[in-house]
Amino acid sequence: MEIKPFSTTGIGSLPHTDPLKAVRVVLETFDIPFWPQMTRLSFKEGMIAQYSEGMPFIKVDSEQGSIWIDKDNPQGLERFYETYTDETLISISEDYAKGLYAFLNLIRERQFEFLKCHVTGPLTFTLGLKDKTGVPVYYDEELREISLMLLKAKIRWQIETFKVNAKGVIMFIDEPILSALGSTAYIGVKEDEALRLLKETSDAIWKAGGIPGIHCCGRADWPLVTKAGVRILNFDAYGYADTLMIYPEEIRSFMEQGGILAWGIVPTTEAIRRETDTSIRRRFLEALDRFSKHIPIESLRKNIILTPSCGTGSLSIPEALKVFQLLARLKEDVS
Repeated sequence: MEIKPFSTTGIGSLPHTDPLKAVRVVLETFDIPFWPQMTRLSFKEGMIAQYSEGMPFIKVDSEQGSIWIDKDNPQGLERFYETYTDETLISISEDYAKGLYAFLNLIRERQFEFLKCHVTGPLTFTLGLKDKTGVPVYYDEELREISLMLLKAKIRWQIETFKVNAKGVIMFIDEPILSALGSTAYIGVKEDEALRLLKETSDAIWKAGGIPGIHCCGRADWPLVTKAGVRILNFDAYGYADTLMIYPEEIRSFMEQGGILAWGIVPTTEAIRRETDTSIRRRFLEALDRFSKHIPIESLRKNIILTPSCGTGSLSIPEALKVFQLLARLKEDVS
């Protein structure tokens, strides 16, 4: 089952606070619908908190908007180990994902070729979640492994849930932290361990019957990413297209093995205020032309998805709608 070239989909967050309105926008706009993360509705819908349920030692203060690990309170650790298997499913509750449940309710009687889900990547999760002293859990080997186990169980639950309504379930691993790896802030993160975490996450998606993709909205170690075993590579084609072409051999090899490039070509920053149909089309075609000097144009056009550059949760609702409209019109113009 192939994804049609120039299909459109989105990255998780929307600026809406009404889950039903957000879901209707998604269903009316995108070829491959996705469940919306309602980051303005609740702190619990943020990238770290949303996937934290079931994590031993977890503490959440919604009023203060904080989440942390407290190893002085071992509640749940023994039970986690006793009950966890490679088939364990750990759900995301409605309290942490109102957009997900609104989405499921509205598609209950419908069938789709593809639906898209998302999970916070293991690097972003373990480097973003910290203990009570402010140290990321990545640097605690046991907590790093528990986090990976937790995310795999969330992946399996999502795919099992959504494949009822779709022939194919795409799962994006959202890894914004990839753009910062190698900096002094994360000097202790080794390349081989980063690759292992990404590869195991991707493998979990494949094993559950999903199609893995990875999203990074900035610069990244793209050769590392192409080794992670994902089918779809989603990059910020608006601001960072040329960073991908620093590695033409790796990208060409990725595509020759069936990889798809998901072009995040419409900006989700304040730059959206000055963009038009014409400017986005011109920017896309210019980038496509540069890519075609390294990769055959037929291959580029055959293996392409169009997306916004990142989530739209930081925009106003009118700005988010403009992003979606520009994306839909770009598809009409260039496909």
